[in-house]
Amino acid sequence: FQILLALADGERHGYGIMFEVKERTGGRVRLGPGTLYGSIKRMLAARWIRESRGGERRRYYRLTDLGRRVAVAEAARLEEAVNTARAKQLLEARP
Repeated sequence: FQILLALADGERHGYGIMFEVKERTGGRVRLGPGTLYGSIKRMLAARWIRESRGGERRRYYRLTDLGRRVAVAEAARLEEAVNTARAKQLLEARP
């Protein structure tokens, strides 16, 4: 999901994905190269992302329409879980 979020606002190369995830999570989530490129390989096979351009040194990736739908569905699932946690007073209610 973190990779899909990183690609939600545009294409990025692998290092850009790792950096964006690290920055957005305050360093709590760090994707190593093995994890990142293994996940990218699976997402390419599932057609959630595609390679948008590449060169000798960097390959860029972007969400497909299917990948965006998967990301939206996962975000909705997580939102529902957070709402349940609030209802059970595990998190503070938001105004």
